[in-house]
Amino acid sequence: MNRSLALLVLGWALASPAQQSRPVHPSGPSNPAQDSQLYRNSTLGFGYRIPFGWVDRTKDMQEGSEAGKGEILLAIFERPPQAAGDTVNSAVVIATESASSYPGLKTAADYVGPLNEVTAAKGFKSAGDPTEVTIDGRTLVRADFVKALSEKLTMHQTTLVMLAKGQIVSFTFIAGGEEEVDDLIDGLSLAAQRSRPH
Repeated sequence: MNRSLALLVLGWALASPAQQSRPVHPSGPSNPAQDSQLYRNSTLGFGYRIPFGWVDRTKDMQEGSEAGKGEILLAIFERPPQAAGDTVNSAVVIATESASSYPGLKTAADYVGPLNEVTAAKGFKSAGDPTEVTIDGRTLVRADFVKALSEKLTMHQTTLVMLAKGQIVSFTFIAGGEEEVDDLIDGLSLAAQRSRPH
């Protein structure tokens, strides 16, 4: 992930900017007549089922990113980032970057090195070696990280990475435990996502 884009993603997950909540709505290429809890990206061929009641910060995060450095496609949080809580504020952030930004990058696995650098800079530790996972017949690279927030609270982050149409597509899931992260990953569909005719 481009370092500035990755730091922006992690910064939003860890920080608490004071902004008003907005209801979740899909962003990007989708048909408004369709299910508002399903984000679809027909260009890159994936969809994400948005948990009911989550807060959409996509536009806010897009405004904070530098032009040409990548694009935040979806950024949703369990509760508004400024809302205090005694649990991890679960989040899902989907972003793209041009693969040409990384000379020598030929596979999704080549992206893990830069991803490790960015997460380490934010205090995360690797939770094992990267693995390959298959979702709907497509293979992605999975990297897991953890960060202790207190003696009793640990933030878990899993990033899935794939290459599509010259883009690095990263799916980042943040939660308070491995099972919660896996539940969030279950909302991802990599089957062909077709929009209904208008």
